[in-house]
Amino acid sequence: MRRSILRIAPIFLVAISIIGTSWRSVEIENKQQSIITTAKDSIYNLYVSNIYHQTKLDSAGLSETVFEKALTGFYNLRYSGLNSSKSILTIADFDQESCKKRFYIIDLQENKLLLNTWVAHGQNSGGDKPDCFSNTPNSNQSSLGFYVTGEVYNGKHGRSLKLDGMDLGFNDKARERAIVLHGANYVSQGTIDQLGRLGRSQGCPAVSSKLANQIIDMISGRSVLFINNSDQNYNSQFLNETLAASMVSNQQEVFAAKMD
Repeated sequence: MRRSILRIAPIFLVAISIIGTSWRSVEIENKQQSIITTAKDSIYNLYVSNIYHQTKLDSAGLSETVFEKALTGFYNLRYSGLNSSKSILTIADFDQESCKKRFYIIDLQENKLLLNTWVAHGQNSGGDKPDCFSNTPNSNQSSLGFYVTGEVYNGKHGRSLKLDGMDLGFNDKARERAIVLHGANYVSQGTIDQLGRLGRSQGCPAVSSKLANQIIDMISGRSVLFINNSDQNYNSQFLNETLAASMVSNQQEVFAAKMD
C-alpha cells in the first residue's frame, strides 16, 4: 500500500504543478487582456475628446458625455452593419431646452460641425424642456435612442425623412408611429419670441421649414441619429464602449498601414 502511494505521489505532484502553471497562465492572460482593454479604452476616450474639441461642440452647447454616447452608438451600429458607411452623426440633445440650438450634425471624417440648429420635441413630452418619453403609438411624445435614417418622401409636412428606431422598447415603433424628420413653421425664432419656447410636434424631431431640405440632404442614406435625455432610464445595446474602442483601434491601424 505504501509503495503504491509512493508511486502515485510524484504523479500527483506533477499534476498539481501542471494545474498551478495552467492557472497562472490563465491569470497572466486575463491580466494582459485587461491591460489591453484598459489601454484601448484610454485611447478611445482621448479620441472622443479630440473630436469633441476639434468640432467645437463644447462652445455649441453639447456636453462631451452626450457626444461620447452618440459616437459609441455610431460605431456599435456600424459594427452591426445597421448603418451605412456615411460619416455623418446627428444628435438631438433633449437635455437642453427647446429655445436652445440642440440639434447637431457632425461630419466625423472631417471632424466638422456641419449644422447647429433648433429641433422640436413631442407636445406631450413637456414644455420648453422635455421630461416624458414614450414608444407608444398616439402618445404624442418623443422617443429616445438611436435611429437610422430611412427613405425621403413627400407628405403633409412636405419633403420628409423616415426614421428606423434601433432600440427595442424605446423607439422601435417609430415606423408604426410615423415618427419622421420634417420641417415645421413653429421651429423658428419667431415662435420662441412669442411663446418662450419652440412649438411642439406629435413626437417627431421637427426642424425649421427653411432648413428641412438641407438637413434631409445631409443626413439621409442610413446615417445615425441619436435622441438623448440623460435623466431618463434609457439603456441600449449600442452603448458598448469596449466594442467602439476596438473599432477605433482597428480603424487607426488600417489607416497607419495605408500610410506606410
